Amino acid sequence: MGLFTRDIQTMNDLFIHQLQDIYYAEKQLVRALPKMAEKATDKLLKQGFLTHLDETRTHVERLEEIFRMHGAEVKAVDCPAIDGIIEEADDVAGEVADKAVLDAALINAAQAAEHYEITRYGSLIAWARQLGRNDCASILQKTLDEEKTADKKLTTLAEGRVNLRAAS
Repeated sequence: MGLFTRDIQTMNDLFIHQLQDIYYAEKQLVRALPKMAEKATDKLLKQGFLTHLDETRTHVERLEEIFRMHGAEVKAVDCPAIDGIIEEADDVAGEVADKAVLDAALINAAQAAEHYEITRYGSLIAWARQLGRNDCASILQKTLDEEKTADKKLTTLAEGRVNLRAAS
């Protein structure tokens, strides 16, 4: 189903489609984060990836709860955006020989994923409210807040130590 096909005719259809999209993205990140942690050499970065992996598993569970609350089938639809972000991260990681530079590249890839998720969750919250589903919106807000916190932690780690090591 493409974004602008006849299958999406209402705001509710769009809401469900984007839930399916972010559900797929979160499940892909559950698979990608352990690989990123394994490649990371900075101990704080490695731990950050593993901590966010636990959060991401919770995000998947919350999305499943929202599907049920909304009376929709728990289902994922392919998300070429997150697939592209993960593929690009794998490509770049395979090309970087210097481990300090690799850590900087991994942070960049993680932030690309975080920013994608932040965008999706922000829209879903607005749409849930528009549909009168403040119950769904409040659960989505918890996840959005965690995604923003993860992004800030990555920025702090990058600017405070990883980028400095990579540049020296």
